Amino acid sequence: MNKAQLIEEVSKATKLTKKEAAFAVNAVIDTITKSLKKGEKVTLVGFGTWDIRKRKARKGVNPRTGEPIKIKASKAVAFKPGASLKAAVAGKKK
Repeated sequence: MNKAQLIEEVSKATKLTKKEAAFAVNAVIDTITKSLKKGEKVTLVGFGTWDIRKRKARKGVNPRTGEPIKIKASKAVAFKPGASLKAAVAGKKK
């Protein structure tokens, strides 16, 4: 499912226009993004949690040359699914 399809489904489920549904979907995405930028964890109980994970600087190998390289420290977004989402995907009732 892509963003346009998500907006379509939200529109059908809520009886909002596609424009209103797009506004709502974009507002949710923007709010999650802003919270993560601030370093805040975002938790939707039952669905899952988004968090920022820090990766330490490390050594790597250039696959073309085989030479060692330094990989800078970075941040990455991580998503951990909640129990209800895991159960729904697995086909179990929760």
